[in-house]
Amino acid sequence: MSTAGTLDRRNLRTGFYAAIFALAMLGLGFAAVPLYRLFCQVTGFAGTTQRATEDEASLAAAAAQQVAGATVSVRFDANIDPDLAWTFRPEQVTQTVKLGQRQMAFFYAKNNSDRPLTGQASFNVSPDQTGGYFNKIQCFCFTEQTLQPGQEVHMPVLFFVDPSIRNDPNAAPVEQITLSYTFHRAPESS
Repeated sequence: MSTAGTLDRRNLRTGFYAAIFALAMLGLGFAAVPLYRLFCQVTGFAGTTQRATEDEASLAAAAAQQVAGATVSVRFDANIDPDLAWTFRPEQVTQTVKLGQRQMAFFYAKNNSDRPLTGQASFNVSPDQTGGYFNKIQCFCFTEQTLQPGQEVHMPVLFFVDPSIRNDPNAAPVEQITLSYTFHRAPESS
């Protein structure tokens, strides 16, 4: 009988460990998206841009002295989710920017529907290896945008390209960076 009791305890212990493992996997499943987003924001992985403060922009401008005159072309791309009845486009398709220098670009948006619509922009840059060097100080993409019926707006993005891009052997040869936005309909405006 002691053999059966030992076997029952082993089965209980194995079941307990399996349940703990299943709960841990479930927890990791819920944490995967926020952890991946955080990883991309910190490293610039998958073309995720960096969010910079005014102080960081000033430091980058000072560092730009080391690569004085170095430039990169920035191409602006705009897309709309089919569920959002907006017109959305960059006001200027490309800009040549000095590394470390703050630049401003504007995007045009218009609500083509007969009711207010709220959109949220997702964004990335390509090639992917430049994401860690593309810094946005202010951007319409940081918050949801609500446009009234027929309303037209000009939305700014204030950015700089970190001069340390020239120290990265994978990113240094890049001559053009594409900043791409896609506006999606915000869930509450469905």
